[in-house]
Amino acid sequence: MSQYQTVCEQLKQNPKTWLVTGVAGFIGSNLLETLLKLDQTVVGLDNFATGHQHNLDEVQNLVSAEQWANFKFYEGDIRDLEDCQKACAGVDYVLHQAALGSVPRSIADPITTNAANITGFLNMLTAARDACVKSFTYAASSSTYGDHPALPKVEENIGKPLSPYAVTKYVNELYAEVFARTYGFKAIGLRYFNVFGKRQDPNGAYAAVIPKWTAAMINGEDVFINGDGKTSRDFCFIENTVQANILAATTQNDEAKNQVYNVAVGGRTTLNDLFNSIKTALNENGVTYTKEPVYRDFRAGDVRHSQANIEKASSYLMYKPYYDVWRGVSNAIGWYINFLNKIKD
Repeated sequence: MSQYQTVCEQLKQNPKTWLVTGVAGFIGSNLLETLLKLDQTVVGLDNFATGHQHNLDEVQNLVSAEQWANFKFYEGDIRDLEDCQKACAGVDYVLHQAALGSVPRSIADPITTNAANITGFLNMLTAARDACVKSFTYAASSSTYGDHPALPKVEENIGKPLSPYAVTKYVNELYAEVFARTYGFKAIGLRYFNVFGKRQDPNGAYAAVIPKWTAAMINGEDVFINGDGKTSRDFCFIENTVQANILAATTQNDEAKNQVYNVAVGGRTTLNDLFNSIKTALNENGVTYTKEPVYRDFRAGDVRHSQANIEKASSYLMYKPYYDVWRGVSNAIGWYINFLNKIKD
């Protein structure tokens, strides 16, 4: 039995109270689903800036009525300290996912990104400290590596940030470290690498590459690749990310706290290979796509290659990703087909 399986069994036997910020979003709603299925009590906070009510509705349909009754939702904003304080009251573990993601969004509107990702983060850190929560786990980002050229990415070696978004996520790590030194409040940051899976929004100007391409293929539209298609990423399926959050929140290893960890698979997939993987998975689900991708200019603020070293997370948190890219895409593709068919209907 893996450490994750052991922790899940322990949680079922001894339920806790969790706060998930950004609970109506992609990652937040997947955390909510897993925690409720483990019979945990969950408090959720979201302002629906990027989250959706239909994500919460879907989770409700996937859990029992008794499990759903263990969920309490606050519509609020992490930029408001009082909202953060209300949400943290009586909570054991905080999983802070609320943020404005997307490099292009931050370039277009750095002020709003800064307010959500830095002011909002500081509010949550302060509220959680004052509420004396047992642990605080937050969504960091692989964008923190910036222009550092070495592969795979190791937590201790970062470069200069390439976007306002990257700046905000690095500031989160700095604040977390200062809170540990100044107040003894130790947090854990999880540097996500291109997370994907069910309930990741395929619509909108800032949609991530996998849901955006999948939706385009299902609808028979062109797929656009920024650059030559040889850009590579360490795509991480959502179930791996959920595992990392739960392991980080519940760790009893004091040395594991006040740290940041890469959350990924430890591999590299080019955009060209990703295109072919999605196309193949759709074909296996009865959706045929015959077009070739359309190549265009590289996107400002993007790094050329990204790959994580996950040895630190494996050592300190006992993190073991179960899903590689192909398994993740195969698992998620049915959800996208169903979701887009619902929209058409």
